[in-house]
Amino acid sequence: MTAAGGMARPALRVRLHAGDPVRRRGLAAMLAASGHLVLDAAPGLSPEAAVVMAADAVPDVVLCDLAGGIAPPVEAEAPVVVLTDDPPPEHPAGVLPRAVEPAQLDAALRAVAAGLVVRMPGVAPRSGFHAADDAPPMTPREVEILTLVGQGLTNKAMARRLGISVHTVKFHLEALFAKLDATSRAEAVVKGLRGGAIEL
Repeated sequence: MTAAGGMARPALRVRLHAGDPVRRRGLAAMLAASGHLVLDAAPGLSPEAAVVMAADAVPDVVLCDLAGGIAPPVEAEAPVVVLTDDPPPEHPAGVLPRAVEPAQLDAALRAVAAGLVVRMPGVAPRSGFHAADDAPPMTPREVEILTLVGQGLTNKAMARRLGISVHTVKFHLEALFAKLDATSRAEAVVKGLRGGAIEL
């Protein structure tokens, strides 16, 4: 599989948990179409639907469809992405609606495998997120600023977007860098994503 720039995108090994055989086949086919390898696929899946790997292979991501009595594994061997239309019972690395589009699922799996946090719209960030025990929680404005940093906006562009001065943007950046114990914009964004403070 090649990305838009022509570079090949690495395949992920995905452990698939789905109770409904029809649903499992559909998800396996979706994963295979994105170039991923399905671990422990159910018997009967056609070769073109998924690449079935050995049961003892180590996955990069665990994909769990929360329907038909299926629950997220208590001890997962890799980050877990759950597909659900209800609030998830835990805080897995990724949460997506069951009607997820193939491109969304592919992007979420790759993000989670890279150590990021993915949530569907409507799932609120964990309140009071901060990086250090002695740091106060991030303010709503700091979360706003960090989100815009993640979108690649300059200080000037953020000031225009939020209707504040560039000086005020710099003030907020310094505060959130201290709270996240980050030394660069990229590090701050990664820590914000991993902690669930922001989503992009």
